[in-house]
Amino acid sequence: MISATNPAGPRRRALLAMPAAAALLGGCTGPAVRSVGATTPAASPSGAALRATAGRDSVRLLALYDAATAAHPAIARRLEPLRAEVARHAQAFGAQEQPVSASPEAPTAAAQTVAALAAAEQALADARTTALLDAPPELARLLASVAAAGAAHVLLLKEG
Repeated sequence: MISATNPAGPRRRALLAMPAAAALLGGCTGPAVRSVGATTPAASPSGAALRATAGRDSVRLLALYDAATAAHPAIARRLEPLRAEVARHAQAFGAQEQPVSASPEAPTAAAQTVAALAAAEQALADARTTALLDAPPELARLLASVAAAGAAHVLLLKEG
């Protein structure tokens, strides 16, 4: 019997968190757990569409980084590692870096440009976190990883 005063027993928070953790882990099944005839993320229409959207979003974010460095060469060195990682994300989603037909304009001040990049990274990280709920397992893991990287970019951009 577990009593409320038993320090060795499970805490109420731990018990309340168990269903949420089980739901999250339920989406993380690997290929060995799938049933025969299950589709792969590449074959799944929703997986292919989500992957394509994620790739386009990364290419758009690259365009923002390029506009920022073109408008403010003084911050280019600071932004280059983040831009390079965003380029790797685009590649991971199967997108190719492409010149954007209409390059976005960066704000006049470098600080505003960095703040706009941080806001774009945050919005994209949030969108990817939401999208992973509908993604096939392998794509969900990739989206989660890239969303976490985007959240880290936000912190790095806000550090100044």
